[in-house]
Amino acid sequence: MKRFLKTIVFLAIGFSASSQTLEPIDHSYYSVPVKIPVFLAGNFAELRPNHFHAGIDIKTQGRTGLPVLAAADGFISRIAISATGYGKVLYIDHPNGTTTVYGHLESFSPQIDDYIRKIQYEKELFAIDQQVPEGLLPLQKGEQIAKSGNSGSSGGPHLHFEIRRTKEQMYLNPLLFNMPVKDKTKPVIQALMVYPASDDASVSGKQVSQRFETILAGSTYKMKTEQTIQVSGKIGFGLQAVDLLDGSPNKCGVYSIKLSVDNEQIYSFKMDDLVIEESRYINSHMDYERAVRSGQRLYRTWLEPGNKLNIYDKIEKHGIYKATDNKLHQVKYEITDAYGNSTSLVFKIQSKEIKITPEKPKGELFKYNHNNHIRNDELEFYITEGALYNDVDFLYVKKPGLPKFYSPVFQLHNPYTALHFACPLRIKASKLPARLQEKAMLAQIDPATGKIYSATGKFVDGWVEGNIRVLGNYTLACDTVAPKITALSMVDKKTKKVADKVQFKISDNLSGIEKYRGTIDGQWVLFEYDLKNNLLCYTFDKKRFQFNKKHALILEVTDYKGNTSTYKTNFVK
Repeated sequence: MKRFLKTIVFLAIGFSASSQTLEPIDHSYYSVPVKIPVFLAGNFAELRPNHFHAGIDIKTQGRTGLPVLAAADGFISRIAISATGYGKVLYIDHPNGTTTVYGHLESFSPQIDDYIRKIQYEKELFAIDQQVPEGLLPLQKGEQIAKSGNSGSSGGPHLHFEIRRTKEQMYLNPLLFNMPVKDKTKPVIQALMVYPASDDASVSGKQVSQRFETILAGSTYKMKTEQTIQVSGKIGFGLQAVDLLDGSPNKCGVYSIKLSVDNEQIYSFKMDDLVIEESRYINSHMDYERAVRSGQRLYRTWLEPGNKLNIYDKIEKHGIYKATDNKLHQVKYEITDAYGNSTSLVFKIQSKEIKITPEKPKGELFKYNHNNHIRNDELEFYITEGALYNDVDFLYVKKPGLPKFYSPVFQLHNPYTALHFACPLRIKASKLPARLQEKAMLAQIDPATGKIYSATGKFVDGWVEGNIRVLGNYTLACDTVAPKITALSMVDKKTKKVADKVQFKISDNLSGIEKYRGTIDGQWVLFEYDLKNNLLCYTFDKKRFQFNKKHALILEVTDYKGNTSTYKTNFVK
């Protein structure tokens, strides 16, 4: 650990590919934000869908309600509450130019809760993102700020904790700041991938990527089946690897990977920090297609030309090896975690020049650094410069329409090619009845299951238009069905009394829940939304609720196409 602390890159980090030097940060500045032993469910920059994990996930012993403490002196700068993402989350700005973040909370300390709840009632909103004036809510290091929870998109009770450089909007790796995490366990290498990186390249005689399993041999790894891999043309390598920490079975992300051929390094990265706006480039940093097809997340250790991440230390020829010299070569991976535990994988490749006639393109060449489009009488789709990570032989096919839809099905390439940002799509609504125009949307069809998903969108001048972030099959659909409301705990059947809180289960068939509004005796009340469990919950507030009388409750739930359901009841509380 000491070796890594001495070389922390905060002493000279390049920001956004510039030569800017950032001031050093004392690695002992922060204390651990919990009072329990620290075990991790997730670490910094591990591979997640569409983003790098921005901090560490601290286990809370499978419980909620544990004290969460300020990691350093500072003041609350932002409070956000959402049914998704970090759920209930606090941001604390510190005098040293950093911000710490505490996510998936169950509740805030009384002073913070009173402040944000007042704003929620003023705005009549559950979901809120509030900037707090500097110094209004000051805190001292170690002061309790909240209780741990499972709110937002959390998959189980834990505390999500981040350290950010505030001005530069940069995530920093918390494990480099003296967090009391025990780790003497080496990373694990699960498999090797070898990719043809050009149309005339091959791996083991095939023009498709090949996966090779690995096994542990002492302290390092080797191929499960001893073999020399035959390669030809431009070749890229990839690695399926995870990091394990002491006392936890969770598979985390690796801190550093180095790749060399014949002892010459051609690729390396390490996860000291990450510019926030670059997080979605993870879809090029990893093997996106394999992640979508199988759920396996592999590190692509060669660069696509549209990948603009600034985490790479050394890249020679984009990490691609040109195999044309008919010689035997040794390839080596070195993998390290944030605490200096390391392992390696060594294997051999046989370079062999093989003449391969590239397949004839099936579609149209879409270049990653150009604006690309499809325009005809029925569809308009634009992929602007920077949305692709590499050139794509883009396949566009018009297919017959399906029952209950209002246009043909348009195949826009496939869902295995990533888009860096949303791209505009318009489909002609010539078969859409006028009475359904306000209910129309773009819909994506899963080719394997036939299930449809809302891609939002709205009717404009004879077209339905919106922005899509996933390629695949699209058509026009309508949502005319109102959300469903089911009361779960209004009245106890035995005692006929109302509990301390009321709960409803809400769901929608297609477009999704856009908004809801609950009132008691005509006054707005704070229903909290738990999206992952489709629950709305109101806890009776002694400060705002009048007890010992008859009350009228009304709950309205509306989807994104304006369909509304209303639940009404009277009760005594």
